[in-house]
Amino acid sequence: MNREEALRRRYPKLPEPQISKANTALLVIDMQYEDAHRDWGIAARFNARGELDALQEYLDRLQLIIPNIQQLLKRFRELRMEVIYTRIESLTKDGRDRSLEHKNVDLHCPPGSKEAQILEELTPEDDEIVLSKTCGSVFNGTMIEYVLRNIGVQNLIVVGVVTSGCVEISVRDAADKSYGIIVVEDGCASWTNEVHCASIDRMHDIFGKVKSTNEVLQLLEQL
Repeated sequence: MNREEALRRRYPKLPEPQISKANTALLVIDMQYEDAHRDWGIAARFNARGELDALQEYLDRLQLIIPNIQQLLKRFRELRMEVIYTRIESLTKDGRDRSLEHKNVDLHCPPGSKEAQILEELTPEDDEIVLSKTCGSVFNGTMIEYVLRNIGVQNLIVVGVVTSGCVEISVRDAADKSYGIIVVEDGCASWTNEVHCASIDRMHDIFGKVKSTNEVLQLLEQL
């Protein structure tokens, strides 16, 4: 047994979330033009500096995860299960309400801006919940816990970007608040594949279960 395996044995195996149509939501994190499109936001700023190559692994992976998220959205909607989106969007035009973290990295999506919009391929349908935030964790920056309690959701199936940032921070907070979590490995992306895999490894069987899109679709077939 190597050192990593020995350390992981400190934790009992995390039980599978007991998902049902009524108690489970799909949480789509920050799949918007600011950080998930090659022609807008972060990618556009990298391109303007002649540094787009630094994002190539990330941009390639977005092309993998978007169709997977589309599959999950389709199935959740067919089953009439809750879909909740988060996005980065300031309350003010100058972004003075942003967290210190977002100010330090110059991350600002003015209200109503193109950068704050969810990608066209993943557009929320009528009456799906969209929560705006100006920090990493949706549990810090929005009223999501109040919303989840009111709609009876106890489990979250999580997709989005970036794995090592807003996704992992939100998953950790959700686990601390006793939500059951499934992270969809091929529904998330980070700046490099190495960083993505390291984040997935940190979350798996500690803060949540990690599954593939196909595994989640199979679970949904049993409902």
